[in-house]
Amino acid sequence: MAVKDSELRNPYRERESLRHFLRSRRARLTPADVGLVHGGRRNTPGLRREEVAVLAGVSASWYTWLEQGRDIKVSETVLDSISDALRLNDIERAHLYRLTGTNPPPLPAKATSGEVSRLQRTVEALPAPAYVVDRYWNSLAANEKARSLLGVTETGYNHLVGFFTDPRVMRRYLRWDELARQLVGQFRVQATRYAGDHGFAALTVRLCSASPRFAELWARHETRDCAMTKVDLRGPADEVLSYEQMILGFADRTDLLLMLYVPPVIDGGKAVADSRLS
Repeated sequence: MAVKDSELRNPYRERESLRHFLRSRRARLTPADVGLVHGGRRNTPGLRREEVAVLAGVSASWYTWLEQGRDIKVSETVLDSISDALRLNDIERAHLYRLTGTNPPPLPAKATSGEVSRLQRTVEALPAPAYVVDRYWNSLAANEKARSLLGVTETGYNHLVGFFTDPRVMRRYLRWDELARQLVGQFRVQATRYAGDHGFAALTVRLCSASPRFAELWARHETRDCAMTKVDLRGPADEVLSYEQMILGFADRTDLLLMLYVPPVIDGGKAVADSRLS
């Protein structure tokens, strides 16, 4: 049976979800976890509502109303205070924002060392060329095939700057100009997605100054958002390397992108990546 759109947006269900979420986060903490003195025997596990209110700097009655799912105004500052009091991670904090009908805070622009380490292990386990970039297209992790075939050199390498300014990269891509138009369109979509992030403005100025072609394409205001693209590369032995470039996201860090180059499948189900240049 089909689910009605009105049922999916049922405010009562959203308030129920908020109530259960806050209770569950409260129940997993002890006073010692948050630096409070244990107040003797407790009938239920976890922190009391009054204790969360003290930690968050709000009144006990207001926090009770929030946990009960009442229709009250909630500011981003208060949501952050409650998130800190309940020791929420970034995913849980964003979830709390959404449950209260508020847009989640932007993700930090810089990946942590732990995230980079996990990303490196991920790409090394992949059989095809693969690398990960941040929101500004700086390289965070790459496997050996990506380094040797695509020229992904070191952590921090910016793929847009390299694509538009490095003659070796420009020679590597056989349909360079077509890919250039697509990349600029994708970059514009990415920059709009993170409106207010000054890092995009700085990178745009840098690219326009370094590459007349980028400046020309940027002035067209075209947008692209392709998840899969055919890419033909010039290999080390002057062979043509054909791949399908897939752009994949991560559930917990949507601003990071995995660039995976998969050989196309031909008749018989065999993946073939190269052929000789004539």
